[in-house]
This record gives sequence, structure tokens and C-alpha cells, in this order.
Amino acid sequence: MGGRTGIEEEELRTAKLNVQLREVFAAAFATMFADYEAFVIQNSPDLEAWLTNREQMHNFDKASFLSDQPEPFLPFLSRFIETQMFATFIDNKIMSQWEEKEPLLRVFDGRIEKARLYNVRAPSLRSSVYQKCTFLKESAQAIEQRLMKIHHTAIHPHLLDMKIGQGKYQQGFFPKLQADVLASGPTNNNRWSNRTGPAHRRRDWPRQQPDHLGLDNDLKEKYMQEARSLGKNLRQPKLSDLSPAVIAQTNWKFVEGLLKECRMKTKRMLVEKMGREAVELGHGEANITGLEENTLIASLCDLLERIWSHGLQVKQGKSALWSHLMHYQAREEKTEQQAESPVSNGQERRKSESSIGLPALRVSVVQDMRHIQNMGEIKTDVGRARAWIRLSLEKKLLSQHLKQLLSNQALTKKLYKRYAFLRCEEEKEQFLFHLLSLNAVDYFCFTSVFTTIMIPYRAVIIPIKKLSNAMTTSNPWVCVSGELGDSGIMQIPKNVLEMTFDSAFRPHTHISALFKCQNLGKLTTVQLGHDNAGLLAKWLVDCVMVRNEISGHTYKFPCGRWLGKGVDDGSLERILIGQLVAPCSDEEVVRGSKTPPPQRSPSQLRRISISSITGRGNKPTTDQIQEAISEAVNNIIKHFHKPEKERGSLTVLLCGEGGLVGALEQFFYHGFRIARLFQKNVFVWDFIERAVVYMESADQMGDLQETAEPLGLTCDSLCRYANAINNTSRNIGKDGKFQLLICLGARDRLLSNWLPLLVECPIITRMYEETALLRDRVAVSSLINVLQSLHDFPISLETSLTKGVDL
Repeated sequence: MGGRTGIEEEELRTAKLNVQLREVFAAAFATMFADYEAFVIQNSPDLEAWLTNREQMHNFDKASFLSDQPEPFLPFLSRFIETQMFATFIDNKIMSQWEEKEPLLRVFDGRIEKARLYNVRAPSLRSSVYQKCTFLKESAQAIEQRLMKIHHTAIHPHLLDMKIGQGKYQQGFFPKLQADVLASGPTNNNRWSNRTGPAHRRRDWPRQQPDHLGLDNDLKEKYMQEARSLGKNLRQPKLSDLSPAVIAQTNWKFVEGLLKECRMKTKRMLVEKMGREAVELGHGEANITGLEENTLIASLCDLLERIWSHGLQVKQGKSALWSHLMHYQAREEKTEQQAESPVSNGQERRKSESSIGLPALRVSVVQDMRHIQNMGEIKTDVGRARAWIRLSLEKKLLSQHLKQLLSNQALTKKLYKRYAFLRCEEEKEQFLFHLLSLNAVDYFCFTSVFTTIMIPYRAVIIPIKKLSNAMTTSNPWVCVSGELGDSGIMQIPKNVLEMTFDSAFRPHTHISALFKCQNLGKLTTVQLGHDNAGLLAKWLVDCVMVRNEISGHTYKFPCGRWLGKGVDDGSLERILIGQLVAPCSDEEVVRGSKTPPPQRSPSQLRRISISSITGRGNKPTTDQIQEAISEAVNNIIKHFHKPEKERGSLTVLLCGEGGLVGALEQFFYHGFRIARLFQKNVFVWDFIERAVVYMESADQMGDLQETAEPLGLTCDSLCRYANAINNTSRNIGKDGKFQLLICLGARDRLLSNWLPLLVECPIITRMYEETALLRDRVAVSSLINVLQSLHDFPISLETSLTKGVDL
């Protein structure tokens, strides 16, 4: 060390930094792609067949691989696996089954194998948290040793033993070289050549140093022995020739280890999903929380694969679970054919949620397998097994499906040895019980991961029960929106009324439509409308039900109002806010599935508020109205203070039951002179329109020129927004326009600025009683302060709410 010059020290530091950076990146890639081999598609019998069909084949199951990764990795990985570099890497992996492994592939696979060997006792969870590289010190030592033991030293510059171009060359061009000298090998007539021996110039140097770490043999052997001693207790023992008593004794620890891991994983998943509630219950330990949902579900998939791989008679394919499912499917389909019935003993029908108009949804192991088999995005058995697990978990059927699968004991005995986990009755029952606990929370792990698949949806429009109101001569349409997009406007055949009977044999009429579109995610809104054509154009709709035909999730969108000109508020289109409906079959109730209660749409709140004010219902007091506004604003603030993954729908908090729009409507309708003798009812939007007309005329006459500039700008903004909403091509009715104004004002932080303008407008004295809240200066001032508390949060609106309004 002491004999090095400053230049050599700097060179050593640079070399160490370079190799340590390389180690960090190599370790990160090895962590991200630890299981990549399970998603490589190898369908060709030989190299020639693979090369022939190379351009037409899929070599990597991208959709399934991405579904297993932590969410923060997805933006990088989704692009990285599309690169030519990654395609070449996978090609080399496939060719390695027929040819010698490419050196860099051997290095990478060696790293993954070493990590797997060290983690055999407790398989590492995929996590978006950075995993510290543990090889930095060894890599720095290796580069230092390499510089101390010089392999080759370059010779000093010297004259070459040849003549270049015989002195003839053209100015500005490189001289012509002598072909005979270049064709001959190097001569050993200098004193530097003896430094380069065969020991330092091996062709297979990369093979001898697969990890580029330079670990000595003693250290390597120590690590290998340590890893073997860690893993020997959990390695599957060879017990085929032993007696049952010895089998039970030898295999007990391994089975117990799998059961314990299942208990821990299900607890982790429940705690992560319950969030703060789990912390309050005392389950918020640091070693449990902090892992994201997708990572935990991928870990559960790994565990199920290991359980299904334990004690196999003969391994078939890369996924033991999918292989078992395929055997089960073959037997069930054979039974169906023999019975000549579409529903076998292994299939059930789940009662349809709030089942008016929705036919019963077939539920079975095989049916869910068919959904997965129809997904062209998934190319491997491992990917299909994981997608099936995710779908079953989302439907709260994972435990039930696996119980059904294992109920075929003849098949289980055929596929598994006596000591297999799946043939240990007590442990198997505990395992299924732990999985049953996952039904206590809601997962969208299938819908949220496979975002590009086509999903069939069934929409049912349920009119009010009176038959005269159920008929319409107009042409109805519907547009379903979710977190991932919308279905587009779909025309529905008119007067295609179906009649069904409920459990009490009461008749119900409805219009049903089945459509298929790209996955919409969690459903949020439905736009329902018609073209007002014909003599019976007016339509009184009770609600709209929409069901995802794969996951079974059903959403209810209450309406309870008219669609038609000259009735209600003249709306030809309603925006309905939906909520997930709880399954109501007896078994689901026993399971205690946790689903939010269905909520009413804002239209129902409007009916309540209007009827209250006109004396046909219980009038809300001023205290109740102010409390409702405070509660609505508090809910929005709480929404933004939650972790992003725990947030619900902001649309529901704005426009749903107990939302900001409904609370402000009650404020504006308090003391409002809604009914006139021999005249049509008026709405709050009529007051807004007249106030805007007054402001615009006052501005033209110069009455507003003397006002303060901010107040003038606020006046301009209110007029501009109200006119833009009035000029939209959508026929959303007066209440719909008021809702849109509130939503846009909340988004753009203008509500608290508009209120003083409306209070000061002379129109208010003609349209409001003296006791109205809007004429109470203290109440208005308090409302302004409450609304200003929303200015710190970025409120974004769904496209379905703002469609057609360019502001």
C-alpha cells in the first residue's frame, strides 16, 4: 500500500468505485428478475424448430411477470422488457437448453442461484424497498487483489520491426501496410513477453470467475456449507421407501413450516389491507406493515406453488397447482359430458346481488379456469395459476375453490405421495381456514393488474314499478365509467322489457344489455339518457345495476328520477354515482365479507331536499345543514390525508350520499321559494342564471367598474363558468348543471369567492325568504371559511362529470 504513487491510488479508488457501482446494479437486477425463468416460454422441441418460428413466437409471459412486481417497479419494467437487449437475453436463455450458456447469462443465473440458496429458509418477499447490496466489501477486495497480482503489463512504446509503405504514401492518407508482416504472428524477441503466460490468458476466464468477486475457495466453501445447513431442514426428504411412522416423523417439520408460513402471510395481507384499523388493534408491528398489496399477493402465489409441489408423484410442467387444476378440469368436463348437463356437481350458482334483473352467476373452479384460459395475454402455466389465484381471491372464493379442488380425493391420491402436505388432513384444514380469513377484506388484485383484457359486463336498467312509467318510446343509451376508462355510449334496444319474479313472487320489469369492453377497473359512474323521441318519451328510472361477469362484482347506481323534457328538471341525461353491492347469499353472510354499504345517488338527495322544503317531508334544520357541510368537507380532507392506496373514490365524496354537492344543495334550498302558484317549480340553477344575467347587465352598464379588481375577476369567472355549463351540448338538467358548477368551483378553488357575489345580488330578495341561510351573513361567512380549507388539496374530477365543458 505504502509503495503506491498518487496516480496509482487514484486509479485504485476509481476501479473500486466502478466495480462497486456495478455490484449495486447487478444486485438490483438480480432481485427484480429472481423468478424470471418461470415466465420464459419454451415450447419448441429443438433449436432448429425454435429458430424457424422465432419471429411468430412469444418467448416471455410479460403480463404474468408484471402482475407479480411491486407497483413502483412497473414504469421501468414495463418498458425494459420491451427492449431488444431483454429480448436477446431471453433468446440466450431459451437456446441454453440446447447449447452452452452464454457467459453473461451464466453469471446472472449464478447470482440468482446463490441468492436462492442463501434464502432457502425464508424466501425473500418482493419489495419496492431497496435491498442493500452485501457484496460491496468483497468486490472491493477482489479488485485490489487483482491489481496486486498483475496478469499482464503492456510493453513500453518501441519501434516496430517492419517498414511501412516503403516510404511511399500520399499526403493526408494512412500509409499502406505490409500484408506479409501482418499475416505473421508476433515475435518473442522482447523482454516483456515472458510476463504473459498461459495461466493469465485462459479463454475460459469468465467461466472460472462467474461472480467476478474473486472469493477464495475457503470463503466459498464456508458460505456453501452455511447455506446447506440453513436449508436442509426445509428441503423435501426422499421418503418413498420408508414406513408411515418414519414418514410422519421426518416430514412433520417441513409441513409445519409451510403451515406457519401460510398463517404469517395471511396475517400480513389482512394487516396491510386493514391499514390504520389494524394498528389500533395492536397488529401494526414494523415487521408486518410496509409491504404493498401486490407484493404480498405474489408471495402468497409462491407459497401455494410450493405447497402444491410438495410430495408430487411426477412433476408436470412448471406449475404444480395449474397441473392439478387441469387434471380436475378434465375430470369435471368428462362428468358433464356423461351427465349431458351444463352444471355439474362441482358447480354452484351464487345468488345475484340485489338480484332484480340480474341472472344468477355461475360459480365454479372450472368456470374461473375458463376465464383465465380465454385470456390471450397470459402465455405460461405459472402465469395462469397466478391469475386464477388472483381472480379467486378477488371473488372471495379462494378457500372454497381449493377445498372443492381437494375434495376429489381420488385425484389427490393419484397425483401426490402419502406424506405430501395436501394429504395431511389436519394441516390441510388449517391451511384452508387461514385462506378463508382473507374473505374479511376486499381485493381487486385481478381487476387492477390485468388492465388490458376484454371483460363482459351486464347492465340492467330498472324503471319504477308502475308499468306505465316503465315504457318509453325514446331510444335509451348508457355509458359506464370506471377508474381505467369508460365503455363509450352504447345504444340500448327500446321497449325490450323483461319480467322477473323475486323470492316473494313479485313481478319486476327491467331492460338488460350485455356488452364487452376493455377492463374499466372499479366502476364509479353511469351516464344514462335518451333522445326524447316518440309520444311516451318520459321515463322514470329507479336504478341501474352493472355487473362484471368475470369477477362478479356488482354495482348499484340509484336514480329515482324522471328523464324527459317538461318533467322534473327537464333532464335527458343523468350522471349516477355507484357503489359496490355486498353479496347477499347465505354463505357470504356467514363469511362476514366486508363491503361498503350501497349509497344513494345525489339525485335521491335532491328529491329529499326538495320535498323537505315544499313541506312533503321532514325539513332539515339549519344546524343539520351546517353539520352536513362540515362533515362533507372533513371527509374530503381525510381522503387526501390517507395513504394513496387507502383512498376511496373522490367522486363519491363530492357527488354521492353525504357528499359536498348534496350538502351545499340543502344550504341553497333552505328558505328558497321553490313553488309558485300556477307556475312551474323553480330550481337553484334558476337563481344562478338570473344572478349571472344581472351581473352581466350591470357590468355592461358600468355598475361593476367601480368594484375592487379581484371582485370583478371573480364575477367574470362565475359568469364564464355558468355560461359554459349552459352552452354544453349535454342535456343534464338544472340540478345536473348545479352539481357541475359546484364540482368545477371546488376543483378550481372558486366556491368561496362566488358566494359573496350571490349574497350581494338583489335577485336574492325575490327568490329567498328572509330566514334563508343564504341571507344570513354569519352562516355565509362560516361556510366561506369551511370551503377555503379545501384550497390546500388538488381536487381532480372524472371525465364523466366534466364531459362537454371546456374550462
